[in-house]
Amino acid sequence: MLPGTMRSLQSVYVCLTSVWARSAPATNRCIGMNHKREYSVEFLQKCYQDHHKLWESKKAPDNVNLRAVFANNELDLRDVRVYGFDYDYTLAHYNEGVERLIYELGKNVLITKYRYPEGIRQLEYNHDFAVRGLHYDIERGLLVKMDQFQQLQIGSVFRGMTRLTHQEVFDIYHSRSLPLHYVEGHLRGDTKMAHLADLFSMPEMCLLSQVAQYFMDHDLPYHSVMLFNDVKAAIGSIHPEMHRIVSRDIGDYLIHDPKLVTFFKRLKENGKEIFIITNSPFYFVNAGMTYLLGEEWRDYFSVVIASAKKPAFFTDSMRPFRLLDEELHIQTWGPVTELLPGKIYLEGNLKHLQELKEWKGEEVLYFGDHPYSDLADVSLNHSWRTGAIIWELDFEIQCLNSAEYKATSGWQVVLQSLIESCQDLDDPELLKIVRQWEEERDMLRRKSKDMFNSHFGSVFRTHNNPTYFSRRLFRFADIYTSRLSNLNEYSINHTFYPRRGVLPHEYKSLFV
Repeated sequence: MLPGTMRSLQSVYVCLTSVWARSAPATNRCIGMNHKREYSVEFLQKCYQDHHKLWESKKAPDNVNLRAVFANNELDLRDVRVYGFDYDYTLAHYNEGVERLIYELGKNVLITKYRYPEGIRQLEYNHDFAVRGLHYDIERGLLVKMDQFQQLQIGSVFRGMTRLTHQEVFDIYHSRSLPLHYVEGHLRGDTKMAHLADLFSMPEMCLLSQVAQYFMDHDLPYHSVMLFNDVKAAIGSIHPEMHRIVSRDIGDYLIHDPKLVTFFKRLKENGKEIFIITNSPFYFVNAGMTYLLGEEWRDYFSVVIASAKKPAFFTDSMRPFRLLDEELHIQTWGPVTELLPGKIYLEGNLKHLQELKEWKGEEVLYFGDHPYSDLADVSLNHSWRTGAIIWELDFEIQCLNSAEYKATSGWQVVLQSLIESCQDLDDPELLKIVRQWEEERDMLRRKSKDMFNSHFGSVFRTHNNPTYFSRRLFRFADIYTSRLSNLNEYSINHTFYPRRGVLPHEYKSLFV
């Protein structure tokens, strides 16, 4: 649920609780923290009915604009002189065929190189199994979804393709919340969990889970660390072949956005400098950009950097730029002392880029699809402004806009408020009613989660909190949207303002 929807529901809650207070008998009006109301079974049942009737009478929230740009931080485009872009899943949006190709190529490597059972060749890619932003517990062989507090979403913990029960999860972790050092050990060289935060990781998650399930179904012993390492190595090794196949038939894999040309024309017409930094090889990028923007696509860009090896590009200042000789298809050996339009540069580092171009922090706006690998370092250490391209927003907003989701999530919020108000009762008969409300609330949670993905729910939230992925998105991206061409809906001088959030200790709503 997006913040605006939540605030709308909170406003309704203020109205509901006001009606409740007015309709309650005098003996039930005592609201002090150290006082107890005199409740009865009939009174609770009437409160439930009144809340439900009043909620049904309310107008549902307006739809969220599919083409909107959302702001986490104030961003004035008048300050932006330079626009930069990642390529894969930022400029280029692939269809499901690329995921299937990666899956099949990786599976074949497991069989032919790592001698995995021939039976796994029958496995088929399931695009609907996972969502972006999950964690894989390498030691325990579990695929899990976590919120911003490293709390597991119960019902979204899988070994292979098998969902673990609440008790099984507790037996393994002894807690719903995982310690930070366990989740983010990779930052200190002690990797126990992998955060699968880009769209190229979707086939990897599926292959990991399906192969583990195959081993379990056939009573074949396996080590979860070895399985993870083998699948990771297999998927990593197939990128050159994937690049060759996709670039040969680019139209079969790349989704063409006709409004993207308009976006770049607007930038050039308004005197903006444009660059691209991508980890993909140039021939692959050239095929895709030609398909997206036309043969003269390089005319839009003042700097083109391929094979950049991010995130090392942002952190390792000892990696010099190499010039690509396009006729001989080799990289030159001489030093690069300037970055010129029309030339292709390889590797390099951010420190040298800024020195050669004399770009200064806040005048640069850089777009990527991976909140951490693409955006974290340039935001934290170089003061660049950042934008995230999150393709899943299209699907998620369509879910948010559905009448079923609005009804389900709306009643869930109102019911939760009713539970909060009655949770401290002592009478067993009254508590039994509250427990029934909690069961209904939990059913509504599962129903709203399944509208996004039946296994893991929304990319952006658990039942109540933002996901771990969302925490990084909100921290490292000033703005985010589903595709670059959505910016055509705004002036080149537009200022994006973050929505004023309601803090837990503030008014639920400014309006009564």
